[in-house]
Amino acid sequence: MSTRVEIFCDGACSGNPGVGGYGAILRHNSSEKELAGAAAETTNNRMEMTAAIKALESLKRPCQVLITTDSQYLVKGMTEWISSWLKKGWKNSKREEVLNRDLWERLLELSKVHQVEWAWVRGHDGHAENERCDELARRAIEEFKRGK
Repeated sequence: MSTRVEIFCDGACSGNPGVGGYGAILRHNSSEKELAGAAAETTNNRMEMTAAIKALESLKRPCQVLITTDSQYLVKGMTEWISSWLKKGWKNSKREEVLNRDLWERLLELSKVHQVEWAWVRGHDGHAENERCDELARRAIEEFKRGK
C-alpha cells in the first residue's frame, strides 16, 4: 500500500432529518478529484458518513488514506466506539441499537481494504478543504431540491 491519498469530507442537511448532501475531495500528489451527492430524507450524520464511504469506494486499489472531517461522530465512531459496538452486538453504551449501523458496517469493510487514519478539524473555521467540502455538500442539496 504505497499509494497515499488524502480525503477531506463533509456532510450537510437542510432540516435534520431532511434533504442532505455530501462533499469530498480526494488528493493524490498534485491530482484532486471532487465528489458530491444528495439524498431526500436523511440526517447530517448519515451524510458525513456517506461522504467518507463514497470517497473510499472511488479508490481503485488499496491505499494509505488520511481522512479529514469535521465530524467527531465519524472520527470517534471509527476510532473509539466501533470495537465496543462489535463486542456488544451493535449495541451502544445504553444497550440500544447503534444508529446508522449499515453505514458503520460499510466503513468497516472499506477500512479492511485500505489503511485508514482519521483526523478531525473544527468545522467552519477556515480549513480550506473542509470549507470546499461543505460548499460541495450544500450545492448538492440545492441541486437536488431543484430536481437536477
